[in-house]
Amino acid sequence: MIELRPFDTLGAANHGWLDAHHHFSFADYHDPARTNWGRLRVWNDDTIAAKSGFPPHPHHDMEIITYVRTGAITHRDSMGNTGRTGAGDVQVMSAGTGVQHSEFNLEDEDTTLFQIWIMPDRRGEKPGWGARPFPKGDRTGRFVTLASGIAGDEDALPINAEARVLAATVKAGETVTYETEAGRHSYLVPATGRIKVGDVEANARDGVAITGLDTISVTALEDAELVLVDAA
Repeated sequence: MIELRPFDTLGAANHGWLDAHHHFSFADYHDPARTNWGRLRVWNDDTIAAKSGFPPHPHHDMEIITYVRTGAITHRDSMGNTGRTGAGDVQVMSAGTGVQHSEFNLEDEDTTLFQIWIMPDRRGEKPGWGARPFPKGDRTGRFVTLASGIAGDEDALPINAEARVLAATVKAGETVTYETEAGRHSYLVPATGRIKVGDVEANARDGVAITGLDTISVTALEDAELVLVDAA
């Protein structure tokens, strides 16, 4: 099954400093048909105005992955971590037993990002945070694993879930593939560009929900930057 979820059908809330679009039910947006996709619980497409952001707030028992598309986000948390994550790079927070954090755009321009929440395999784990660069040139024409809780993915940021977050950049006319299992839940969003998955075409920031496939083939109709979650 390949289901297109166009950007203009997503939940949305514009708070002035934050323009948020929700692929799944979140905050005041609730759609019973879009509460999760397997263990993928949240995929928010956020634009954060310059010199603004999220003040300290708590999380627990959730794996939170932030993929920065443009600009940068600065993170601070109750564990003593501080870090700035720039465009194309990734940060991961395992909330576990509980953590307070803030995220601010300290730049002079808007920051755009995807924030992805995956339900953990185990509750009550020790919280943690990490970030690292993932140069776009390293993922030209192929999917690179950014965050993972699957054995063998040691080069990725670790999460407490049997899931992967991957990214690829694809030139127009080229195809990338990803091998998964038919029983898993994959969710694909082109950050930029227009793509085709099977017979389904998707524009930038559309969601593509996929299950029942062993191989996912994505053809770029325009130069594209892809983000993919593969979850149980």
